Amino acid sequence: LKDQGIKLTTNNISAVKGSDLIVIAVKPYNIVNILEEIKGHLNPGKHILISVTAGIPISKIQDTVGKSVPIFRVMPNISASVGKSVSCICYKEADGDAIESVKSLFDIIGTTMIIDEELMQAATILGACGIAYVLRFIRAMIQGGIQIGFDARTASEIVNQTVKGAAELLIERHEHPEFEIDKVTTPKGCTIVGLNEMEHNGFSSSLIKGIVASYEKIEK
Repeated sequence: LKDQGIKLTTNNISAVKGSDLIVIAVKPYNIVNILEEIKGHLNPGKHILISVTAGIPISKIQDTVGKSVPIFRVMPNISASVGKSVSCICYKEADGDAIESVKSLFDIIGTTMIIDEELMQAATILGACGIAYVLRFIRAMIQGGIQIGFDARTASEIVNQTVKGAAELLIERHEHPEFEIDKVTTPKGCTIVGLNEMEHNGFSSSLIKGIVASYEKIEK
């Protein structure tokens, strides 16, 4: 990292003094200690504080630092590692320049959208936890592919590209999923038989219930 011009330090105060954008990326139980450590060195005219810590509201951060520094909450997901994250952003005490700076930073790792803070918990479930739901679905498709004759690697390649293609269809065309599904489900065909069998076994219902259960957990 040093070869790329990135300065490394284990001194949080030193890092704050040498920065404009401060990203707090720690577990929820650590954030207050970090904020307490750096709050005396925050400059409202210079610093923008960004938290990617799940479940910690802006009001908690603001109360801890005790200053009118621009504060952002951002929830990316693990697809950031390949530049395909969706990062939901909310903020307080921020002007247009600060908002653009934060959006530009997180646009590097995917796409960004501004949402109300009251939706940040839901964004965590749908965007961050949602990766796990999709990966579990992909795993199940691969297992099904193996059962009907493919080796694991080939099944994985087919399924991964199929899921990517399905997502790109919706992103490019801005269509409802059911509109595209209707193009594939011919009367008495194998697709509708498979879809109906999945629904008879609670496919959509179990996914919705899982999302709601995760949301209820994070709200506790």
